[in-house]
Amino acid sequence: MITFSNIKKTYLKGTVLALDDVSLDINKGQLFGLIGPDGAGKTTLFRILTTLLLPDSGTAIVNGLDIITDYKKIRDSIGYMPGKFSLYQDLSVEENLHFFATIFNTTIEENYELIKDIYIQIEPFKNRRAGKLSGGMKQKLALCCALIHNPEILILDEPTTGVDAVSRKEFWEMLKRLKLKGLTILVSTPYMDEANLCDQIALIQNGKILSVDEPHKIVSNFDGKLYSVKSTKIFQLMTLLKSYPNLKSCFAFGNALHATFLDTTNYEELAQNLLKKGFEDIEIKEITPSIEDCFIQLVNSNK
Repeated sequence: MITFSNIKKTYLKGTVLALDDVSLDINKGQLFGLIGPDGAGKTTLFRILTTLLLPDSGTAIVNGLDIITDYKKIRDSIGYMPGKFSLYQDLSVEENLHFFATIFNTTIEENYELIKDIYIQIEPFKNRRAGKLSGGMKQKLALCCALIHNPEILILDEPTTGVDAVSRKEFWEMLKRLKLKGLTILVSTPYMDEANLCDQIALIQNGKILSVDEPHKIVSNFDGKLYSVKSTKIFQLMTLLKSYPNLKSCFAFGNALHATFLDTTNYEELAQNLLKKGFEDIEIKEITPSIEDCFIQLVNSNK
Protein backbone atom coordinates (compact mmCIF):
# COMPACT_ATOMS: atom_id res chain seq x y z
CA MET A 1 0.00 0.00 0.00
CA ILE A 2 2.92 2.34 0.77
CA THR A 3 6.36 2.17 -0.81
CA PHE A 4 9.40 4.30 -0.04
CA SER A 5 12.28 3.89 -2.48
CA ASN A 6 15.72 5.38 -1.77
CA ILE A 7 14.34 8.42 0.06
CA LYS A 8 16.99 10.95 1.04
CA LYS A 9 16.48 14.25 2.87
CA THR A 10 18.95 16.81 4.20
CA TYR A 11 18.56 20.10 6.03
CA LEU A 12 20.64 23.26 6.34
CA LYS A 13 21.88 23.23 2.75
CA GLY A 14 22.84 19.58 2.87
CA THR A 15 24.85 19.73 6.09
CA VAL A 16 22.40 17.70 8.20
CA LEU A 17 21.35 14.27 6.92
CA ALA A 18 17.83 13.42 8.13
CA LEU A 19 17.06 10.40 5.91
CA ASP A 20 19.71 8.30 4.23
CA ASP A 21 18.49 6.14 1.34
CA VAL A 22 15.35 4.87 3.13
CA SER A 23 13.36 2.09 1.43
CA LEU A 24 10.24 0.54 3.00
CA ASP A 25 7.16 -1.43 1.97
CA ILE A 26 4.04 -1.26 4.15
CA ASN A 27 1.12 -3.58 3.41
CA LYS A 28 -2.56 -2.74 3.53
CA GLY A 29 -4.21 -3.38 6.90
CA GLN A 30 -0.96 -3.41 8.86
CA LEU A 31 -0.24 -1.72 12.16
CA PHE A 32 3.29 -0.62 11.29
CA GLY A 33 5.69 0.89 13.82
CA LEU A 34 8.62 3.20 13.08
CA ILE A 35 10.82 2.81 16.16
CA GLY A 36 13.75 5.04 17.05
CA PRO A 37 15.01 7.76 19.40
CA ASP A 38 14.53 11.51 18.98
CA GLY A 39 16.38 12.78 15.91
CA ALA A 40 16.34 9.40 14.15
CA GLY A 41 14.32 10.69 11.17
CA LYS A 42 10.82 9.49 12.06
CA THR A 43 9.03 12.84 11.76
CA THR A 44 10.81 13.73 8.51
CA LEU A 45 9.73 10.43 6.96
CA PHE A 46 6.12 10.96 8.04
CA ARG A 47 6.09 14.54 6.74
CA ILE A 48 7.25 13.28 3.35
CA LEU A 49 4.56 10.60 3.38
CA THR A 50 1.86 13.15 4.23
CA THR A 51 3.07 15.42 1.35
CA LEU A 52 4.12 18.18 3.76
CA LEU A 53 7.78 17.86 2.80
CA LEU A 54 9.58 17.03 -0.43
CA PRO A 55 12.44 14.50 -0.45
CA ASP A 56 15.76 15.49 -2.02
CA SER A 57 15.73 12.23 -3.97
CA GLY A 58 13.84 8.96 -4.17
CA THR A 59 10.14 8.21 -4.56
CA ALA A 60 7.18 7.48 -2.28
CA ILE A 61 3.99 5.85 -3.52
CA VAL A 62 0.74 5.70 -1.54
CA ASN A 63 -1.96 3.42 -2.95
CA GLY A 64 -0.47 3.82 -6.42
CA LEU A 65 -0.28 7.62 -6.08
CA ASP A 66 2.95 9.59 -6.20
CA ILE A 67 3.46 11.97 -3.26
CA ILE A 68 4.55 14.79 -5.58
CA THR A 69 2.24 14.58 -8.60
CA ASP A 70 -0.82 13.22 -6.76
CA TYR A 71 -0.49 15.01 -3.43
CA LYS A 72 -4.08 16.31 -3.38
CA LYS A 73 -5.57 12.82 -3.77
CA ILE A 74 -3.21 11.44 -1.13
CA ARG A 75 -4.26 14.10 1.39
CA ASP A 76 -7.89 13.01 1.01
CA SER A 77 -6.99 9.40 1.81
CA ILE A 78 -4.83 9.89 4.93
CA GLY A 79 -5.42 11.00 8.49
CA TYR A 80 -2.41 12.64 10.15
CA MET A 81 -1.80 13.24 13.84
CA PRO A 82 1.46 15.21 14.30
CA GLY A 83 3.66 14.82 17.34
CA LYS A 84 2.78 18.27 18.68
CA PHE A 85 -0.85 18.98 19.58
CA SER A 86 -1.92 21.15 16.65
CA LEU A 87 -5.68 21.62 17.02
CA TYR A 88 -7.25 25.01 17.70
CA GLN A 89 -6.88 25.43 21.43
CA ASP A 90 -9.43 28.24 21.69
CA LEU A 91 -12.13 26.13 20.02
CA SER A 92 -14.16 23.57 21.94
CA VAL A 93 -13.92 19.82 21.41
CA GLU A 94 -17.07 19.84 19.28
CA GLU A 95 -16.03 22.93 17.31
CA ASN A 96 -12.69 21.34 16.41
CA LEU A 97 -14.42 18.20 15.17
CA HIS A 98 -16.93 20.18 13.09
CA PHE A 99 -14.13 22.29 11.64
CA PHE A 100 -12.07 19.31 10.44
CA ALA A 101 -15.15 17.52 9.13
CA THR A 102 -16.06 20.62 7.11
CA ILE A 103 -12.56 20.81 5.57
CA PHE A 104 -13.09 17.34 4.10
CA ASN A 105 -16.69 18.07 3.04
CA THR A 106 -18.18 15.62 5.49
CA THR A 107 -19.97 15.67 8.84
CA ILE A 108 -19.47 14.14 12.26
CA GLU A 109 -22.71 12.19 11.83
CA GLU A 110 -21.59 10.63 8.52
CA ASN A 111 -18.50 8.99 10.05
CA TYR A 112 -19.61 8.77 13.67
CA GLU A 113 -19.36 4.96 13.81
CA LEU A 114 -15.62 5.16 13.10
CA ILE A 115 -14.89 7.55 15.97
CA LYS A 116 -17.69 6.49 18.34
CA ASP A 117 -15.54 4.37 20.71
CA ILE A 118 -13.07 7.24 21.10
CA TYR A 119 -15.50 10.15 21.07
CA ILE A 120 -17.71 8.83 23.88
CA GLN A 121 -14.69 9.19 26.19
CA ILE A 122 -14.39 12.92 25.48
CA GLU A 123 -18.08 13.69 24.86
CA PRO A 124 -18.65 14.84 28.49
CA PHE A 125 -16.12 17.62 27.71
CA LYS A 126 -17.46 18.53 24.26
CA ASN A 127 -17.98 22.19 25.23
CA ARG A 128 -14.55 22.55 26.85
CA ARG A 129 -11.82 24.39 24.97
CA ALA A 130 -9.22 22.05 23.52
CA GLY A 131 -6.41 23.93 25.26
CA LYS A 132 -7.97 23.10 28.64
CA LEU A 133 -8.04 19.33 28.12
CA SER A 134 -5.64 16.91 29.81
CA GLY A 135 -2.87 15.29 27.77
CA GLY A 136 -4.82 12.05 27.33
CA MET A 137 -8.00 13.87 26.28
CA LYS A 138 -6.08 16.03 23.79
CA GLN A 139 -4.69 12.83 22.33
CA LYS A 140 -8.18 11.35 21.88
CA LEU A 141 -9.53 14.56 20.33
CA ALA A 142 -6.61 14.73 17.88
CA LEU A 143 -7.24 11.10 16.91
CA CYS A 144 -10.95 11.81 16.31
CA CYS A 145 -10.07 14.78 14.09
CA ALA A 146 -7.61 12.64 12.11
CA LEU A 147 -10.34 10.04 11.54
CA ILE A 148 -13.32 12.28 10.92
CA HIS A 149 -13.12 11.98 7.08
CA ASN A 150 -12.80 8.17 7.15
CA PRO A 151 -9.22 7.89 5.79
CA GLU A 152 -7.69 4.70 4.40
CA ILE A 153 -4.37 5.33 6.16
CA LEU A 154 -3.83 6.71 9.66
CA ILE A 155 -0.41 8.26 10.39
CA LEU A 156 0.49 8.99 14.01
CA ASP A 157 3.75 10.71 14.92
CA GLU A 158 4.79 9.79 18.48
CA PRO A 159 1.19 9.87 19.77
CA THR A 160 2.04 8.54 23.24
CA THR A 161 5.04 10.77 24.04
CA GLY A 162 4.44 12.62 27.30
CA VAL A 163 1.24 10.71 28.05
CA ASP A 164 0.68 8.77 31.28
CA ALA A 165 0.94 4.98 31.32
CA VAL A 166 -2.83 4.39 31.54
CA SER A 167 -3.55 6.66 28.57
CA ARG A 168 -0.77 4.95 26.59
CA LYS A 169 -2.38 1.57 27.18
CA GLU A 170 -5.84 2.88 26.24
CA PHE A 171 -4.45 4.47 23.08
CA TRP A 172 -2.92 1.23 21.81
CA GLU A 173 -6.16 -0.60 22.51
CA MET A 174 -7.95 2.00 20.37
CA LEU A 175 -5.44 1.43 17.55
CA LYS A 176 -6.08 -2.32 17.66
CA ARG A 177 -9.82 -1.73 17.30
CA LEU A 178 -9.27 0.65 14.39
CA LYS A 179 -7.05 -1.92 12.66
CA LEU A 180 -9.91 -4.44 12.88
CA LYS A 181 -12.02 -1.98 10.88
CA GLY A 182 -9.56 -2.27 7.98
CA LEU A 183 -7.45 0.83 8.57
CA THR A 184 -3.75 0.82 7.69
CA ILE A 185 -1.94 2.45 10.61
CA LEU A 186 1.57 3.88 10.78
CA VAL A 187 2.81 4.95 14.18
CA SER A 188 6.19 6.25 15.28
CA THR A 189 7.48 5.98 18.82
CA PRO A 190 10.72 6.28 20.80
CA TYR A 191 9.38 3.70 23.29
CA MET A 192 10.92 0.33 22.44
CA ASP A 193 8.34 -1.57 24.53
CA GLU A 194 5.59 -0.39 22.16
CA ALA A 195 7.27 -2.20 19.26
CA ASN A 196 5.73 -5.50 20.36
CA LEU A 197 2.25 -4.02 19.86
CA CYS A 198 2.84 -3.66 16.09
CA ASP A 199 2.45 -6.22 13.30
CA GLN A 200 5.71 -5.13 11.75
CA ILE A 201 8.36 -2.59 12.72
CA ALA A 202 11.26 -0.67 11.23
CA LEU A 203 14.12 0.29 13.54
CA ILE A 204 15.62 3.64 12.51
CA GLN A 205 18.66 5.58 13.71
CA ASN A 206 20.47 8.57 12.15
CA GLY A 207 18.20 8.42 9.12
CA LYS A 208 19.04 4.79 8.33
CA ILE A 209 16.73 1.79 8.54
CA LEU A 210 18.52 -0.82 10.65
CA SER A 211 16.00 -3.64 10.36
CA VAL A 212 12.43 -4.27 9.13
CA ASP A 213 10.49 -7.32 10.32
CA GLU A 214 7.94 -8.64 12.76
CA PRO A 215 9.03 -7.85 16.35
CA HIS A 216 9.53 -11.50 17.37
CA LYS A 217 11.64 -12.17 14.28
CA ILE A 218 13.93 -9.24 15.06
CA VAL A 219 14.40 -10.68 18.55
CA SER A 220 15.10 -14.15 17.14
CA ASN A 221 17.83 -12.67 14.93
CA PHE A 222 19.77 -11.34 17.92
CA ASP A 223 23.41 -12.31 17.43
CA GLY A 224 24.58 -14.55 20.29
CA LYS A 225 23.27 -15.11 23.78
CA LEU A 226 22.34 -12.29 26.12
CA TYR A 227 23.08 -12.34 29.85
CA SER A 228 21.82 -10.31 32.76
CA VAL A 229 24.61 -9.55 35.23
CA LYS A 230 23.60 -8.10 38.60
CA SER A 231 25.35 -6.74 41.67
CA THR A 232 24.75 -3.95 44.14
CA LYS A 233 28.06 -2.44 42.93
CA ILE A 234 26.67 -1.92 39.43
CA PHE A 235 29.03 0.81 38.20
CA GLN A 236 32.16 -0.91 39.47
CA LEU A 237 30.87 -4.12 37.86
CA MET A 238 30.45 -2.42 34.48
CA THR A 239 33.98 -1.02 34.61
CA LEU A 240 35.40 -4.46 35.43
CA LEU A 241 33.37 -6.29 32.77
CA LYS A 242 34.44 -3.82 30.06
CA SER A 243 38.04 -4.83 30.73
CA TYR A 244 37.17 -8.53 30.36
CA PRO A 245 38.81 -9.88 27.16
CA ASN A 246 35.85 -12.13 26.16
CA LEU A 247 33.25 -9.36 26.45
CA LYS A 248 31.47 -8.33 23.23
CA SER A 249 29.04 -5.72 24.63
CA CYS A 250 27.81 -4.39 27.96
CA PHE A 251 25.06 -1.85 28.69
CA ALA A 252 23.13 -0.76 31.77
CA PHE A 253 19.44 -1.79 31.86
CA GLY A 254 17.78 -0.65 35.08
CA ASN A 255 19.40 -2.43 38.02
CA ALA A 256 21.29 -4.91 35.83
CA LEU A 257 23.83 -5.07 33.03
CA HIS A 258 23.00 -6.72 29.72
CA ALA A 259 26.10 -8.34 28.29
CA THR A 260 27.17 -10.59 25.44
CA PHE A 261 30.36 -12.64 25.43
CA LEU A 262 32.45 -14.73 23.09
CA ASP A 263 31.28 -18.35 22.85
CA THR A 264 34.40 -19.53 24.66
CA THR A 265 33.42 -17.81 27.90
CA ASN A 266 33.19 -19.99 31.02
CA TYR A 267 30.45 -18.28 33.05
CA GLU A 268 31.08 -20.24 36.24
CA GLU A 269 34.71 -19.18 36.07
CA LEU A 270 33.68 -15.58 35.38
CA ALA A 271 31.35 -15.59 38.40
CA GLN A 272 34.12 -17.00 40.60
CA ASN A 273 36.52 -14.31 39.41
CA LEU A 274 33.97 -11.61 40.16
CA LEU A 275 33.44 -13.06 43.63
CA LYS A 276 37.17 -12.82 44.25
CA LYS A 277 37.04 -9.17 43.16
CA GLY A 278 34.57 -8.43 45.97
CA PHE A 279 31.22 -8.83 44.15
CA GLU A 280 29.70 -11.19 46.73
CA ASP A 281 26.12 -10.83 45.44
CA ILE A 282 26.96 -11.46 41.78
CA GLU A 283 24.21 -13.02 39.63
CA ILE A 284 24.62 -14.09 36.00
CA LYS A 285 21.78 -15.62 33.97
CA GLU A 286 20.79 -15.94 30.32
CA ILE A 287 17.79 -13.84 29.28
CA THR A 288 15.64 -13.26 26.18
CA PRO A 289 16.65 -10.07 24.33
CA SER A 290 14.20 -7.19 24.12
CA ILE A 291 13.67 -4.96 21.09
CA GLU A 292 15.88 -2.40 22.83
CA ASP A 293 18.70 -4.95 23.12
CA CYS A 294 18.35 -5.70 19.40
CA PHE A 295 18.32 -1.99 18.57
CA ILE A 296 21.55 -1.37 20.50
CA GLN A 297 23.25 -4.32 18.83
CA LEU A 298 22.18 -3.15 15.37
CA VAL A 299 23.36 0.42 16.05
CA ASN A 300 26.78 -0.84 17.16
CA SER A 301 27.12 -3.18 14.19
CA ASN A 302 26.38 -0.28 11.80
CA LYS A 303 29.00 2.06 13.25
